[in-house]
Amino acid sequence: MSPVHADTAENSAHYLDQGSPRSAGQTPIPLTGSFARRFFAFAGPGYLVATGYMDPGNWATALAGGSQFGTHLLFIAVLSSLMAILLQALSARLAFATGQDLAQICRQTFPRPAAYLTWIVMEIAIIATDLAEVIGTAIGLELLFGIPLGLGVLLTGFDSLLILGFERFGFRKIEAFVISLLILIAVCFAIELLLARPDWAQVAQGLLPSRAILTNPEMLYIAMGIIGATVMPHNLYLHSGILQTRVIGKTKADKAQAIRFSVLDSGFALSFALIINGAILILAAAAFYANGEKSVVDLADAYRLIAPLLGSVLAAKLFAIALIACGLNSTLTATLAGQIIMEGFIQLKLKPVTRRLITRCAAIIPAMFAVWLGGDGATGRMLVLSQVILSLTLPFAVVPLIFFTASKRWMGEFAASRLTSGIAAIIAVILILLNGKLVYDAILG
Repeated sequence: MSPVHADTAENSAHYLDQGSPRSAGQTPIPLTGSFARRFFAFAGPGYLVATGYMDPGNWATALAGGSQFGTHLLFIAVLSSLMAILLQALSARLAFATGQDLAQICRQTFPRPAAYLTWIVMEIAIIATDLAEVIGTAIGLELLFGIPLGLGVLLTGFDSLLILGFERFGFRKIEAFVISLLILIAVCFAIELLLARPDWAQVAQGLLPSRAILTNPEMLYIAMGIIGATVMPHNLYLHSGILQTRVIGKTKADKAQAIRFSVLDSGFALSFALIINGAILILAAAAFYANGEKSVVDLADAYRLIAPLLGSVLAAKLFAIALIACGLNSTLTATLAGQIIMEGFIQLKLKPVTRRLITRCAAIIPAMFAVWLGGDGATGRMLVLSQVILSLTLPFAVVPLIFFTASKRWMGEFAASRLTSGIAAIIAVILILLNGKLVYDAILG
């Protein structure tokens, strides 16, 4: 049987297992009705994916870029988001063309040792992602409520239990929760931008490419960081898995419609993530760069400087609230990605709470040791470490995705065009090289 039509009884049963992200409240897709009604049925998964593009690592690079170079790196933020949009679009195409997710296809195609190696690498990526969320949430709790950093790290173990409760109400409720937190984050930064009063002419100028990016080594380094930290490897597995919650027909037209609406959903969601990351960069430019504070990369330092520079304690509080909201969102999506990757690669199903506790403990323990041994300053180094680990795991997600979506054997008539696959391959090479450079620099200190 062709892989394109490999909707076997085993796979169908796998999708319908209770507790799986693929089946948590399946959403039937209306065959008729207005464009808006059909699009709304697909809307949601893209916003879960978008949370991965707003983690503390992205915050750090946006703060560094805005505080050191004003709005000059906005163009790079836009470029990196366009790269991410294309790769996530390929993930959506894979999901509906094959009826399977990236992890399942890797398991069926790779030799067993390679499949197990890829699974282990992606599990490490999820733990690294969770480490960043633990640190970011703990910093937010310390800044907002004065909770000691070590205690805040421990408290992050309970947020996963709270969020997992949403799974009982169906997948659409999870999507609604994530979107609500994204709206909260957007409102926080909208108010902060009003308080910061940025020069919008300079903002518009920052959307254009600048020669200084290539001629200034320090600016080039930050630009590399923004691009290199953009694509989260587990997001490519996550997207292709959670789209299985959408129940579509078997015809070519049904699949084409599903791909089109899902690409629109992820495109809108990642554009929203770009607005948030752009707002962080613009805020840093208006609050720090314009006032001579050109070396702000630490989240705690940003919080402490925002209030006196903008003349409002509210701005600092909103910064901490947004940071905690980002941590909660990313916690949920890391849980879902972990389930999809484990089920897809080794067909091992764990209860969500069990899976979450294992992953969270694997992140909390090193974070606690870092705080205990190195104090508050160690959290910044742990954030860097998490980004380095994610950089090393990136090829294990991007390369298989591009390979499978270019394959007519797997995708049939929905295979990506040579032009699309070529552009995606160039993006993959750029991302891998930039991440390799960041890893090399991190090792050299």
